[in-house]
Amino acid sequence: MINGVNNNTGSGNAASGAKNGTSAAEMQDKFLTLLVAQLKNQDPTNPMDNAQLTSQMAQISTVSGIEKLNETVSSVTSQFSQMQMLQGSSLIGHTVLTEGNGLALTDKGEGTAAFELAGKAANVTVTITNGAGELVDTVELSNMNAGRNYFTWDGSKYEGDKSNLKYNVKATNANSVVKVTPLTASNVVAATVSGGKLVLELGNGTTVDYNKVQSVF
Repeated sequence: MINGVNNNTGSGNAASGAKNGTSAAEMQDKFLTLLVAQLKNQDPTNPMDNAQLTSQMAQISTVSGIEKLNETVSSVTSQFSQMQMLQGSSLIGHTVLTEGNGLALTDKGEGTAAFELAGKAANVTVTITNGAGELVDTVELSNMNAGRNYFTWDGSKYEGDKSNLKYNVKATNANSVVKVTPLTASNVVAATVSGGKLVLELGNGTTVDYNKVQSVF
């Protein structure tokens, strides 16, 4: 006589099958063959009850369901990656705002950047520095509202190194300091998917996760 397969045995077989790469269909065939043999050879005076049979059938159904779920998840992940690449490709050639204080100049020598103010600011001072940290110019602004604000600096007359210009913003309202978050504008030159995340390659040689992009132009 073939002994009834209890819950522990069924779970162990399922785990072993998954580990060895056995498909749910192959496991189901083996399970049904064993079950039929068990029913044919069971003791007529002590037959398997319905609860035990239902439990064993539920185990193989669970294994089959998990395999189908894994296939579905894999398909969805692949489609999501393709959607990310399509989204990233549509951003190439556009300008994005990300947190940072780099200041790139156009062919005409103008540099535009932005900053977020935590509150209203009566006085705002923007200082422009070069790669060595030397002061290049100062821009004074006033009566700026809370939220995102933009400024443009005319650097056409600056004859120094323009490759690594940066800016710093200090804002006050009366005697209070207003928190400032600098935002730098960069061109998107390429897009990749890495670790399941969309990553943008910028014209300044850096990369940024798409979820850190504040705005797209």
